[in-house]
Amino acid sequence: MRPRKVILLVDGNEQALSVRKFMLETRGYRVVEAATAAEALERFTQGGIDLVVSDLLLAGMDGNEMVRRMKAESPDVPALLVSATVKEFSRAEAADAFLPKGAFSPSEMVERIRVLLVRKRGPKRATIPMHQPLTGSMGAHA
Repeated sequence: MRPRKVILLVDGNEQALSVRKFMLETRGYRVVEAATAAEALERFTQGGIDLVVSDLLLAGMDGNEMVRRMKAESPDVPALLVSATVKEFSRAEAADAFLPKGAFSPSEMVERIRVLLVRKRGPKRATIPMHQPLTGSMGAHA
């Protein structure tokens, strides 16, 4: 069994946080929560985060600046920013993806997360089919 991917979920709205956490956990992800950018940065520096999902508008520091700092430390960790207004999209340039709150279904968010995690992992490695024995030479089959 593959280890569950860990998502750092950041939102100052407790209700939005709990709804998204439930949605992601029921789909097999492990969720680490943070209500502020400072709390999220602290959790991020502890390591083990596979993806960040954050509200763009956070108290103290916006989500874009938070993501910029995270990517300075770990550029390969993808980030998805969400915002209540589409106008905020231009402020989300540090993120790998942006979704306007209320304009997407939970399944769209989960699919976007899945795609970002696949991109992070990279292409699948070639495998040798189990029904073909190794012969010691490239491309030759017994």
